[in-house]
Parts: sequence; structure tokens; C-alpha cells
Amino acid sequence: MISKKEHVHFIGIGGYGMSAIARVLLEMGHRVTGSDVSSNKLTEALAAKGAEIHLGHDGMLVENADRVVYSSSIPEHNVEWKAAREQGIPVYHRSQMLALLLNDKKGVAIAGAHGKTTTSSMIAQTMEEAGVDPSYIIGGEVVSLGSNAKAGSSDWVVAEADESDGTFLEYNPQIAVVTNIEPDHLENYDGDFNNLKQAYRQFLRQVKTDGLAVLGWDDAYVREIADDCQARIITYALDRSADVTATHIRQHLNTITFTVHAHGKELGEMTLHVPGRHNVANALATTAVCLEAGISFSAIAEGMARFRGAKRRFQVIGEVDDILVVDDYAHHPTEIRATLSGLKAMNRRVLAVFQPQRYSRTHLLMDEFSRAFGEADQLVISSIYSPPGEPPIEGVTSERLVEMVRVNSNPRALFRDTKEDVEKWLLEQARPGDLVITMGAGDIWRVAHHLVPALQERREKANLT
Repeated sequence: MISKKEHVHFIGIGGYGMSAIARVLLEMGHRVTGSDVSSNKLTEALAAKGAEIHLGHDGMLVENADRVVYSSSIPEHNVEWKAAREQGIPVYHRSQMLALLLNDKKGVAIAGAHGKTTTSSMIAQTMEEAGVDPSYIIGGEVVSLGSNAKAGSSDWVVAEADESDGTFLEYNPQIAVVTNIEPDHLENYDGDFNNLKQAYRQFLRQVKTDGLAVLGWDDAYVREIADDCQARIITYALDRSADVTATHIRQHLNTITFTVHAHGKELGEMTLHVPGRHNVANALATTAVCLEAGISFSAIAEGMARFRGAKRRFQVIGEVDDILVVDDYAHHPTEIRATLSGLKAMNRRVLAVFQPQRYSRTHLLMDEFSRAFGEADQLVISSIYSPPGEPPIEGVTSERLVEMVRVNSNPRALFRDTKEDVEKWLLEQARPGDLVITMGAGDIWRVAHHLVPALQERREKANLT
């Protein structure tokens, strides 16, 4: 816990995770400085709140700091990191800094292969609207709250717990949520899925003894590790018996409505304005957490009815000439299938765009990816988005993935190399009644944001002729 006002410096402050912690510290009254290679909306918002933001890295920036925080993307040879070590300034990974904010309070840590950001956002918004006044630190902006972070006045702290690099083991939460477990990010677990499952087991062991584990019971791997949890367990599921369940699920054009049951008792109906059965599951996890926090079901249902998602989680970018343009973070085969399946009730032709991320992930999941796109009416796959420093893997290409998709799930799959090529194809293909969705963890979102004004320009030109 940070007990006094301090100067905290962030190396790489512009990402969602780092900026969220920085924002909370600012609102707690600490002095926050930070550096990054470029500015963005997150750094601009921090500067408006009083943070001192510097473009570029310089060892002089850490002088007189009480703590220095870095993210996983910052290399150890960074000049600010090096200067902090030389000056004896305590250096913390982002997860360790978050642990200082979460572990001594009523921390709610949400882990899992999929659904972390959406479930965290749902919990934070429901607590906020119910008057709990939580702190929250989320890896994406909650559209309805207009932020990804806040320092609240209560003891409740809501945060994502990132399993990708093992940093979720920094936390000792009051409530832990595990949505699901899949063999992803294995490059950080010696390529062994058993090591990843063991990390989840340890995460559950770290729940406070008087705490609670909320477990997605539809997932076989979650059920496999449940015995390692010493805390009380509440399960939730859509397709099997559990403590919290949903019945009478009805998908409409823009909503999904269902009846919630908890511990054998019918609580009432809930309506979401984000599509897909996977979001019903996220809402059940939210219900379990918020009931534990003392919030009534009626208040939970009201909060869920006003939930509009998190940025890059089925985010509506715009609609032009009855062409709906949506962006989504789906970057794993399971997420892609769930996202595309959730679009069926909207009764639109789906033009899907997917950008694979990382050669390593594409290599490990090539077959699973090839089977994930059956629900798309038209599909374009762009070149692999790779972070700096990751070497290509021979034979791992988007062209190869397209060949496999055509055989295994969607014969209409096409390859388009660049984002500009993708946008050109969409402008040629999109017609009234279509839904265009961009998917991926890289920068494919830019296509969706460029497409809306391009469609508007197309309409204006058509009106002139």
C-alpha cells in the first residue's frame, strides 16, 4: 500500500494498463510523471489531470522519483530503467504496482483467456451505478463510464488479472473470477499448457481465506483446477448445472434478454445491449460478484441494461447508409467464433476482417483459426501484425491461413495484404444492410475508423451524380 504522497514515474505511460494505474494515483493525490514514444488520447487525458508527460526516454526523468513503474513491453536496457537502478529507486512491474493498490483492499481480480475486459467493465459499471464508488483499473475504456480507471472512496478495487505473462500471480484478491482457460500465451510458459494451468491453480490459492472464487463452470479446464481453491466457490454456467445460471435466453436485433437464477432461486430478467451468449456468461459472473458486494439484483439488472461495452469489445464505430461498422478485439479462435455467432440474431450480411497477431500465436493456433470463421458471409484476412522484435516463422503467413480457412470453415476467405487493401475491398463490397466487423489485437481497428468517413464520402459522391 502507498501510505504517503509520492512521486511515481511510469516508463511507457501511454498504454491502457499503465495509464489506468497512473490515473488512479493522480486521483489519489500523488505526483505522476511518465514517458512514452508518442502521445495519444490516454496521455493527453493524463496531462489534463496534471500528469507530467514526456515524449521520448531520458534517464534524467526519474530523478527524485519515489518509485518507477514499467510495463512488459519495456526492455531492461531502457535508459530510465537503468537510471532508476543506478540511483537505487525501487522499480516495479505494472502488475506489482497494481498489487499495491489491490491486495490491501477488497480486490476483485478478473482472470481468464477471454472476457476479462468485458467482465471487469460490467462489474465496475454496476458497482459505480449502485453507489459503491469502487476504484477500477481496466484494460480498455468502459464506454458508459468514459474512462478505464478511477480512484473511488470505497475499499472495493476492480482490476483485470493478466495471465499472459504470469503477472496475475502478484495478486491476493478478495474475489477472484476465472472466466475460462485456454492454451494461449504458451511462449511464456515454456510451451506447456500444464504450466499455464498450474499458474491458474496458484492464482486461486492466493484468494484471501475469507474471500470468494467465481468460476466459469462451462469450461472443463476451470473445473479441473477448482479443487486447488481454498476459498469459497460460486460457479456460473450457461450449459450445465451451476450456482448462477440463465434460462429463456432470447436474442433480438440489438439486445439479448434472459432470466437469472442463483442458488436455485429465480432472481428476475436481465437485458444486455451487447450481443452474444458469451456476454450472458460475463453478466452471470458480474451478478455473482455484485451480489457478494451487497448489491441487489434489481440494481445489477439496471446497471447491465445501461452497459454499452468496452472499447474494442463489439464497439460500434458508425453506421452509414444502413451499413453498420463494428470493431472487436477478438484475436483468439474461441473469441472469433463467439463474436461471429453473436451476430446471427442481427440478421445482417457479415463482412468480417481479421488481422492475425504474432507469428507465434498464429503458428500455435493455425488449425484452430482455420475453423473459426464459418459464420462470416464474406471474410478478408490481412497480413500478420507482429510486435517489434518478434521474428517471422517460416511457413506461418496469412496466405497460408486463408488456404486453410477455405478448406476448414469458409470457402469465401480472401487475403488482402495491407489495411489500405482491406479498406478498398470493403468499399467495393459493402451495401445497405451489411455489418462490417474488424477483429484482431493489432491495429486493424484503424480500418473500421477509416471506413466510416470513406462510406460517407462515397454517399456524398453518389448524391452528386
